[in-house]
Amino acid sequence: MKRKTVLVIMFVALAILFAVIQAVKHPLNRSRTFPAARAQGQGKVVIEIEPGDNLTKVALKLKENWVISNEKIFVLLGELQGADKKLQAGEYEFDQSMSMASVLKILVSGKQRYYHLVIPEGYNKWDIAHEVDVMWPGKGENFLALCSDQAFISKLGLNVKDLEGYLYPDTYFVRKFDTPEKLIQRMVDNFNDSWKPEYEQKAIDLKLTRNDVITIASIVEKEAGLHEEKPMVAAVIYNRLKLKMPLCMDPTVIYGMMPQFNGNITRTDLATYTPYNTYKIKGLPPSPICNPGKNAIKAALWPAKVNYLYFVARGDGSHVFSTNYADHVKAVSEYQKFRAEQELELQQAASVGETVNPEPEKKPGE
Repeated sequence: MKRKTVLVIMFVALAILFAVIQAVKHPLNRSRTFPAARAQGQGKVVIEIEPGDNLTKVALKLKENWVISNEKIFVLLGELQGADKKLQAGEYEFDQSMSMASVLKILVSGKQRYYHLVIPEGYNKWDIAHEVDVMWPGKGENFLALCSDQAFISKLGLNVKDLEGYLYPDTYFVRKFDTPEKLIQRMVDNFNDSWKPEYEQKAIDLKLTRNDVITIASIVEKEAGLHEEKPMVAAVIYNRLKLKMPLCMDPTVIYGMMPQFNGNITRTDLATYTPYNTYKIKGLPPSPICNPGKNAIKAALWPAKVNYLYFVARGDGSHVFSTNYADHVKAVSEYQKFRAEQELELQQAASVGETVNPEPEKKPGE
């Protein structure tokens, strides 16, 4: 009797083992009717594993989406591999033809779905907070709070009052349940990696702190649209500082009005004192006004060797640089008149529903 019992148990165990092996090796029965994704020939589904989900709950989600056929066998196999202790919250993409072994490999490795978070050069913390809100609704405010959280900033190893200037512009690969803290850590790590030893030595040679350099770079980033002009804009800043002239840079005034700035800067704004209004203060503003990229930082460290004190925008992204006020006034008059004529032409065209053609019309045969 005992021998028969042992044989029965062994047979059942072998049957279960065989079933598990088959389930692991082979995908779902192809003759089954799959959801719309399969019908459309895609066969890929995204499963969201939330914080606190256990292996059983994950298995049910996988079965409901036709990724696995038997959740009990999946849980058993997962426990044998220790997957229940390695689950990470996030979004995972699976093909509905995958074997259980492949599904478990993705889960155990934490191979999650990533998104691109693009932070352009010159974005300030409010710009970045907006992108954070788009990616993780409701977390933009938390991001902004962390930017001035002294305890958090100290943990990052920075001796600054605010993280503006140190949120390095780049393309970041982020996941569903990443936190603003984790994103900021990566941004600051990127900044630290970009700040090379020769940069530190050059800042010492210039008798400037790193924060001074990043502040200058942030102004350069906002003022210069062309990379090749950044060293010249930096030179204007240094030349004015040397002569103890106010910098008179509009982007600093705008930053002092943030986040209430409505997009239009007025004479009243230029005449209103803030610590960032470089029409009213001499020297640099107290901190960076955006997060500069590597070209602006290099320009701040190695400005062009020119005597320019003024520049005015041409309207095409480039500037006219001048060494004296008379030439500057002439350039301002010329290009402001040109821009005013362009704006008037556009307004007139818009009023009659026309599109301005920048090229002269050609007569037939020309």
